[in-house]
Parts: sequence; structure tokens; C-alpha cells
Amino acid sequence: MQKEQQDNAANADQLRTADLRRRDFIATVSASASMLWLSGCSKWFGSSSNATAEVRSITPPRLDSAYLGERIFCYRPMRRGAPNLSVGEVDGKLVACNYGHGGSGWTLGPGSASYVVGLLVASRKGSTMQTSTPITVVGGGCLGLFSAYELLQRGYTNVTIVAASFERLTSHNAGGLLAPVSMDNASGMQALINQIGIDAYRFFASVAKGKNKDFPAGASILPAYFERREDSGLEPYVGVVMQPAKDVVLDFGNGTKRPMVSYDDGIFIDTAVFMQSLTDYLRPRVTFVEKKITSYAELETDVIVDCSGLGAAKLQNDAEMVPVQGHLIMLRDQVPANLQHMILVYFDKGKTQSNQDVKRSFYIFPKHLLNTPKNDVGVIGGTFVESATPDTPNEKEFQILIDNAKKFYGLS
Repeated sequence: MQKEQQDNAANADQLRTADLRRRDFIATVSASASMLWLSGCSKWFGSSSNATAEVRSITPPRLDSAYLGERIFCYRPMRRGAPNLSVGEVDGKLVACNYGHGGSGWTLGPGSASYVVGLLVASRKGSTMQTSTPITVVGGGCLGLFSAYELLQRGYTNVTIVAASFERLTSHNAGGLLAPVSMDNASGMQALINQIGIDAYRFFASVAKGKNKDFPAGASILPAYFERREDSGLEPYVGVVMQPAKDVVLDFGNGTKRPMVSYDDGIFIDTAVFMQSLTDYLRPRVTFVEKKITSYAELETDVIVDCSGLGAAKLQNDAEMVPVQGHLIMLRDQVPANLQHMILVYFDKGKTQSNQDVKRSFYIFPKHLLNTPKNDVGVIGGTFVESATPDTPNEKEFQILIDNAKKFYGLS
């Protein structure tokens, strides 16, 4: 397995330079465009491409301090180069890897689980497994739970999920827009990632349309607004599972208007709700064990699906794993009907108070935490601070986030 990973890493290195140049170009254009927006540049609004665009009225959320709730840090588990989606042997154990998706764990989760479990059962040793063969899934986030769900769907009956914790994970805190963002992905992997994302879209769309008997709620179809089509990562889905994006103008009713593109069949995943639904489905069918492991030798089973996220740095000796810090703020006492959409725009790059590189964006989704009032709906984010840890919380980013949100809506 180590030889296979070395070969994969070498291929990724060859592709990464060109891919990074492309990403930096897009990021630079996006940042420049966003700064034009924030300065109220009339040339954008008067461009011919938006002259006949549909105007949509959107009431901005309440962003005064009385309407801001819990401030949340999350640490996305990103693998430089590409997620690890592979199968091999480690110390005599058959190990399938499904980790390193960055901020796209939910976006790719169902499709990624199906792909990796497919690799597992098609492998030389995996093809000899019985449905009663003991299998351990490592990791309690959405990728671990979806992998356990996929094993059950394929008829395996002896599944255990082992995780250091099953509560307050990044998967619970994630925003919930289905779009492949905040991940490193070598260009050679793009076709596979696109297909995995399309498969995941189909899964969540079945939930949103009430056609999934296992999960009656947790996903919905809502407009997803971006500055440009290229920023969404969704163009490969168009014509396959999604309709083309539309040019629109968002009118916030206060003199501020923003030209955007809208994917009207965007998918919103209410992540905390869906994590509970996944857990409720799995509890009677698999064994949950709360335990932190640092070696596969600690597991009795000979078949493992590693969805450990940042834990894979130790379990797989994977030096490419890196945390990407995010800052989110829950909203409270909002009008739910005013938040039935999603927005993601990219702003500037900069330095945090810890002198770490930060990519700033603004997003808003109608996320709702469990056991909270129905009007406490909505989350705003977000930042992307690579290699930041709880020792470098960069708390000033919360205020920058609020300020950028107010500028976007024309509230300050």
C-alpha cells in the first residue's frame, strides 16, 4: 500500500504545479471582482451580460449583535494533492482509505463512500469477504457514517464504527452547500471527483424529493448563488444532474444590488440534522465504539475503512494531511422564509493575527442546529486558514467576517 501511495503522490506532484497556477489565477480574479463589488463599482451592474438578468428580491439577514449566536471553529481535514481514495494492505490488514476531502466531505460523502467501498469489495482480498466478515470503520464524521451506511447497503452485517468522538465534529458544524470547494485536487483526479460529486448529488436529491426511505429529511433543493460559474465547481454537473446556471441580480431592497449566477437546483444539506439522521439509522444496525486509536494494530478486525480525517496523519503516516481552519457564526431570531437560499462569494487573501495565510469568503446557508428555536436559523462563514490549529484561533476573523457580510448586503 505504501508503494501505491508513493506512486500516487509522485503523479500528484507532477500535476499539482499546473493545477495550483490555475487555482491562483481564479482566486486572483475572484478577489479582484469581489473588491469591485464591495466598492460599489457600477460597471459590473451595467455590463451587457446582466442587462436583461432576472432581478430577485432578497431580504438581508439581521446581522446586528443581538442576532448573532454561537461562534464556531471548525478544522477541515484536507489532504494536499487529492483525497486518499485507495485500497491496500497495511501490516496484514486490508485497509480502504476515504479521507482528506477538505471542505467537501458532505459534497462528496455518499459518492465517495460508494466508490471506496466498491474498491474494497473488488480488491483481491476483499472479493473473498463474507457478508458476516467483521469490518471496522474508523471515524465518526459524515464520511465514516456514509461508509458504514454503504457497507450495510451492500449486505455486510458485522460493522463497527470506532471514533474518538461522535459529537460536535466538523461534520456537524459544516455549512451544507453541495459544491466541491476547499479541497486540494490534482487535475488528474478531477474526472473521478466530478463523478463522485454527481453520484452524491443524486443521493441528496433523492432525499430532498422525499424518495429516500432511509432519510426522510435533511436535504432540500434551494437556489445557490455564486459570483461566477467557475467559482461554483458545479459546471461539470450541468446537463447531467443540474440545469444551467442563470444570470440574476440580487436586490437587497436598500439600494444595493449584486450581479450573480444562480443554480436554482442547488442542494442544501442541513448537516447537524443529517448527522443525527445517519446516526439514528445506523445505531440499531452497527456497533458504535468511542475510542481514539493511533494504530491499526489496536483493532481486532482485519478489514478497515479509514475515514479518520486529520487522524490519518498518524494512522497512515500521511504527511500530506493538513487542517484548514474555518470560522462560522450561527444566526438567531431570523425570519426563516427570508433564508431559503445559499450564497457563496470569494473575497481577498490576507494574513491572520497569527500571521497565517487566510482566504476569506462569505457564505450564508439556512442551517439549523438541533434542539434550538425554529427562528434560530442560518449560518454565516467563512475562512480558510491552512495549518491553523486551536493554538492559533485567529479570533479577529469573526469580526472581519461580520464586516464583510454587512458590506456585501450594503448594511454598512
